[in-house]
Amino acid sequence: MIFKICSKEELPKLFDVLSENHIVGPVKQGVDKEDQAIISFDIVRDFSQLQLDYSSAKFSPKKYFLPHQETLSTFDMAESDWREKVDFNIGKPSVFFGMHACDINALNKLDKVLLESVYPSPYYSSKRRNMFIIGMDCEPQPFCFCRSMGTDTALHGFDMFLTDLGEKYFVEILSATAFNWLKNLETRDPTEEDHLGYMAAVAERNKKFTAQVDTTDLTKILDMVFQAPVWQKWGERCLSCGTCANVCPTCYCYGVEEQVSLDLQRAAKVKHLHSCNLIDFAEVAGGHNFRQESHVRLKYRYYHKHRGFVEAFEESLCVGCGRCGEACLAGINVPEVIASVRGEED
Repeated sequence: MIFKICSKEELPKLFDVLSENHIVGPVKQGVDKEDQAIISFDIVRDFSQLQLDYSSAKFSPKKYFLPHQETLSTFDMAESDWREKVDFNIGKPSVFFGMHACDINALNKLDKVLLESVYPSPYYSSKRRNMFIIGMDCEPQPFCFCRSMGTDTALHGFDMFLTDLGEKYFVEILSATAFNWLKNLETRDPTEEDHLGYMAAVAERNKKFTAQVDTTDLTKILDMVFQAPVWQKWGERCLSCGTCANVCPTCYCYGVEEQVSLDLQRAAKVKHLHSCNLIDFAEVAGGHNFRQESHVRLKYRYYHKHRGFVEAFEESLCVGCGRCGEACLAGINVPEVIASVRGEED
């Protein structure tokens, strides 16, 4: 890894040289009832739109590499000819400007399933391989427990990462592409003072984490409490609305529908993201539903995140961003659920 120091005044220049691509970054979409800015990732056409000092985005950038709805292929009959079109839905490379470590690590986890598995997704792969990611340090919020999940820092999965040191950025360079783009900016090698400043900034940031999740032997404990009544308690609160999956940066469950025109001349195969909390998620042909009860669906969501994924990839699928708890209309959040599963709360 190569380190550089860059003045904050140079960042608009970087935006300009990258602007030949689609640039996606944190932008203000409105304000909430407490008059706090609502931040989400969107296409950015001017550097002034970027809200790089954002604390947390309501939605992750997931919709740009795992769209909520995506046409996988289309079929068309014209007289005696039959035509099929498969589009991987990638126009040109995308630049993600200002992703936090939790969202970068979410991508790394999705890669294990959708990019590096036995059956990789060409639709995800086409987008993932055409990304340039600029990471940005963050200000921990009361609901963030990413440090407990080991995702408060990113070691890979980005091209460059910026840490705020006042009037300058400490830049971590991880790819040759990033190194070449930075040639357009005025940068310098960090001094010992810069290194000390970086470590001091990281130490100060680490003090601000308040939410925690104890993951010690969690996979074993989850096996032990599979039939415990604690799941019934949370299931009674759950509204089965799927909001948690909608805001989660790592939920990737989906369904595929065949849409056929009435004259049988055209058809499309459409993929849409799903949620294991929705009542029809486990419904099969004939109308049988393997998970009719809300507490069973909620339980399996936690088992997938903290048990099944760990068994398959030796790490949790959860990145600790806390979005699910913040968005949940019933006030269900991961730290409280895991604490109650461990018997630490009633």
